[in-house]
Amino acid sequence: MTVNYKLLFTTIAVFFAAQVFAQDAPADETSTEEDACAAVPIQDYHLGLRIGSIFIILGTSAIGTYVPILLHRFSPYKRGAIRDWLLTIGKNDEHIGTGVILATAFVHMLPDALENFESPCLTDGWLSYEAFAGVFCMIASFALQLLEIVSVAHLNKMRRLKQERIDAENVNNEKASNSYKQTDASVTEEHDHHIGDSHGHTHGAFLEADEAYKHIGTYILELGIVMHSILIGIALSTTEFDEFISLLIALVFHQFFEGMALGTRLNEMNYTRWYKPVLMGLIYILMTPIGIIIGIGIRSYYNANSYSAVLASAILDSLSAGILLYNAYVSLMSMEISHSTAFHNSSTTRKVCCFISMYIGAGLMSLIGKWA
Repeated sequence: MTVNYKLLFTTIAVFFAAQVFAQDAPADETSTEEDACAAVPIQDYHLGLRIGSIFIILGTSAIGTYVPILLHRFSPYKRGAIRDWLLTIGKNDEHIGTGVILATAFVHMLPDALENFESPCLTDGWLSYEAFAGVFCMIASFALQLLEIVSVAHLNKMRRLKQERIDAENVNNEKASNSYKQTDASVTEEHDHHIGDSHGHTHGAFLEADEAYKHIGTYILELGIVMHSILIGIALSTTEFDEFISLLIALVFHQFFEGMALGTRLNEMNYTRWYKPVLMGLIYILMTPIGIIIGIGIRSYYNANSYSAVLASAILDSLSAGILLYNAYVSLMSMEISHSTAFHNSSTTRKVCCFISMYIGAGLMSLIGKWA
């Protein structure tokens, strides 16, 4: 199912990129608009610091992503244990991550998309409608819902076929037992044994389906984060030096908390092989440094105020916001809090900690939004 997600959104990205570059840049009607859309040369670039930021962001993202994974991998803690409360605020690191994801969409992505869609560097067609950011955000949410429905239908079909195969095997085994003319007692015992196997396989199938749903939600989450990470990497490496330091500091915390949100989600997927969550985390860890490298390479001729750059950023930020909002409300807040039996059966203290953790995550990420 992973490949389908990547192929679909790669196709969408290529389509929008083609639309962006196929259109001519708008003609400037006033000198003010011309100045606003002109390339601003970067003074005192300090290439060494820009290169150093690659490793700073790389290390920070790795720490935020891998620490939750390693703690859970090497020393899984039981619910209610001391480390459960001290290290993860009552195993609410996942709820901190929910707050981080929600604030990332509302504070970091959607406002940027709204601002870019109001840029004077866009054509009159884009400026004539003020809600394009919301439209693309909504499109992303609808697309994800459709993908989830298709994925769930596929999983249900596979589970049904598996159950039919199990039932057919049970019937064949029962016929084979009767053909050997076993005693009634042995036949009954054999039949009960197969019935038990059938129930076991059925229960396992439901567990597999639950795990698959978690995988789908995590793939969606990572898709939204990765799209945004490349953009902020390019922005960091092409910004003026007087803003570079403050932006870098803000992004250090941004990447750490976002990595922690992703790392805790990867823990929920219960991978049997250790390298799978490592590779999933590595994709996120590398995206912002790759964006920085791209920005360094194109800094001499890249114009962040150009028509194509502004429109591409606006569309991608809107789509990313829609992805994260859908994931936060549907996969996280709804399934793990509002409609979670385990949450409703937990103590009042633990419920309060869950909400406080979520609010802390959202608050910290919102605070970082002042600088990044």
